[in-house]
Amino acid sequence: MVAVAVACGESGQSATGGNSEATGLTDPEPTGLSVSATGTGTDGGTLGPVDSSGGTAVDPKFDVGGSAGDVEPGGPPTPSCKVVDDMDAVGECEAEAPPDSFDPEIQWTWTGPNGEPYSIVTPLVGNLTDDNADGAIDLCDIPDVVTVVANSSGAPGVAGHVWVLDGETGTPHFEIPTPVDHTVTPAIGDIDGDGLMEIVTAVPGGQLVAFEHDGAMKWQGTDIWSDVYSGAIALADLDNDGDVEIVAANFVTDHTGVRVFTAPTVAGNWSATAVADLDDDGDLEVVLGNAAYHHDGALMWSNPGIGAGYPQIADLDDDPQPEVLVTNNNGLSLLEHDGTTIYQDLRPTGDGIGFTTWLRPATVHDFDGDEIAEYAVSSANHYTVYEANAAIVWSADVSDQSGIAAGTAFDFLGDGIAEAMYADENFMFIFDGAGAPLLQIPRTSGTLSEYPVVADIDNDGSSEIVVVSNLYLGAASPTVQVIRDVEDRWIQARRIWNQHTYHVTNVREDGTIPQHEQPHHSLLNTFRTNAQIEDGGVCKPPPAG
Repeated sequence: MVAVAVACGESGQSATGGNSEATGLTDPEPTGLSVSATGTGTDGGTLGPVDSSGGTAVDPKFDVGGSAGDVEPGGPPTPSCKVVDDMDAVGECEAEAPPDSFDPEIQWTWTGPNGEPYSIVTPLVGNLTDDNADGAIDLCDIPDVVTVVANSSGAPGVAGHVWVLDGETGTPHFEIPTPVDHTVTPAIGDIDGDGLMEIVTAVPGGQLVAFEHDGAMKWQGTDIWSDVYSGAIALADLDNDGDVEIVAANFVTDHTGVRVFTAPTVAGNWSATAVADLDDDGDLEVVLGNAAYHHDGALMWSNPGIGAGYPQIADLDDDPQPEVLVTNNNGLSLLEHDGTTIYQDLRPTGDGIGFTTWLRPATVHDFDGDEIAEYAVSSANHYTVYEANAAIVWSADVSDQSGIAAGTAFDFLGDGIAEAMYADENFMFIFDGAGAPLLQIPRTSGTLSEYPVVADIDNDGSSEIVVVSNLYLGAASPTVQVIRDVEDRWIQARRIWNQHTYHVTNVREDGTIPQHEQPHHSLLNTFRTNAQIEDGGVCKPPPAG
């Protein structure tokens, strides 16, 4: 086990981007987590990654840049700069990391400048900048990290700003000057078919706003999203017409911000509405947890006995249809695709009902390598993995009394058993398949709707973890921390994470929103987790053993 105690200090080894002084994390004792010098130096120049001995930079394990002539004989083919995977099939992954490959280090940190060092929403990852100056923004460029910062840790109505950071170094590309609601998790994706991603969020007051890939204002809506506080944006082509819709709780607009419909079922604050094809008719439904609506706003079903909460879509009973897992203030509920209750308001850990104790978004993945999906969710004092019937697989102690944070999972070694991740008020944890902590990194947060994400954010063929922090009980960690394997041996994840309800098939790697979204519940059966990729396509690791 790697137990990490990395303190925030003035003279760390990691240069923190976006500041006039190089500050970062210090590691006062050997802990198994080394710190590499990356980010923005004191002179504004970029510091490249160094190896664990302090020597020169090592070559990335896999790089999509270059040409066919750059490939070593017998080596992997250089993939296209363009997306080649329509996600209409998922093969078995062949790559597996060496068994001793779990040796994490801090790749870079960044602290928001201008008196706005706090982030309390989920970071996003995607290609927004032309890093190799070839005139195109594509998969041969370094992915970027999109984060929202503010001078407050979750207070309603406070304005913040969107920053776009280089995924390899943390060097800021730009800040968007237009103030945004710092409690809203944006979504990124190509909403207008121009081949470039836009950033969609909300301004203080609740109007939706869209920015071009370079931060220029695209439009600001006039309708008010009334329950904007701690909400999340989702993008989807609901009616398969080639135009992207924007979903914000029970409020749906077209790609220009014009309202399509407002569902009568109120999601309330703290929302992350899911989108999925529940009835297998080819188009997508808007799922609020206790109700679902067709693409035109017509009611599909309503279950008023279930409280408002977070919906997660997955196949949890091994039939052809997906189920809706609802996590709300009353506990855990599972509904059939037609809204029929399977079970309701379970609280298996013994944590009682309290403000947001069970109102936490969940993650769906195969956590134990048995080829059957489980789900994981926090309940204030515990982070717990459950079987589909809500039986506990394992439960770990955490401290998260204050927020509505989710987790994620990824099979870093490709061995068929996914590692679970959760960030509470004090630490970012990585748990093994039995719930034992493999890693815990200090981070401070009052926890709102942020959670760690996994993606290949520097295009080196190995996955990284991105986690944000904010002020909690007078302490503050770097705004963004990125964690990688010291030798970049972790299995490659996709190079995108575009929204709070990310489920892989909702977006292609270049930010295209599919006109016909493939059913993630039958292809991958995951939710809020990323997929392994090989040769440009999504794959699934073989089961453990």
